[in-house]
Amino acid sequence: MSPAGDELLFAREPPLAYVTFNRPQARNALTWAMYEALHAACDAVDADPDLRVMILRGAGGRAFAAGTDITQFQAFRTAADGLAYERMLDGVIARVEAVRRPVIAAVAGVATGGGASLALACDLRYCTPESQFGIPIARTLGNCLSSANHALLVDLLGPARTKELIFRARLVGAEEARGIGLVNEVVPAGRLEDRVRAIALEIASHAPITLRVTKESLRRLARHRRAPDTDDLVGETYASEDFREGVAAFLAKRLPVFKDR
Repeated sequence: MSPAGDELLFAREPPLAYVTFNRPQARNALTWAMYEALHAACDAVDADPDLRVMILRGAGGRAFAAGTDITQFQAFRTAADGLAYERMLDGVIARVEAVRRPVIAAVAGVATGGGASLALACDLRYCTPESQFGIPIARTLGNCLSSANHALLVDLLGPARTKELIFRARLVGAEEARGIGLVNEVVPAGRLEDRVRAIALEIASHAPITLRVTKESLRRLARHRRAPDTDDLVGETYASEDFREGVAAFLAKRLPVFKDR
């Protein structure tokens, strides 16, 4: 039984596995239990020789995943709270990256915050024209990313675009995302599921060892560049008054007033 109940669905359709974020009423914002269930789904795919490709998607058509459920941050008070969260998120992202089979993100609607990071951790990304990607934390919560999460962005976008994405807290539309390499293809909404399935089946028909060792080789190259320790920066951010103000403002649906303390 999934620790997330019906909020994260895992379906086997050999040679494909589907993982669905299933909180459409909350734009599929991720709970701690959903992160745990995603980790377990990755384990299940690795343990099943009949599964050749894993597909991540969001229910409802409006969002892939709108980040972490903000209500869970209300109890955060110390640097340790933030460090524990970022390490958990890093662990889930790393687990998605390390799945022994190709992983595809089928993005319909927004992929923001932790949802964007999970989409970027996949090997391939396909989206609809309405899709948007971003990590708008500079105008919402006032939190930060781990060094591993920054590296994930830099690998795809480069330093300048990563800084612009975070500094301006803007969302990138589908065509721009394709142009800068965030997504592989933009597909009409009504065709996304069929298109991703067709690509997944094509990949599943190819030599599994070639796919596996290619993915692992590239993963090792990326991990080699992700060494910096930024615990001091993460701790400072999550223990700040500004972060608590960002969470309170988000939940109250008002603009935050940041004071740099």
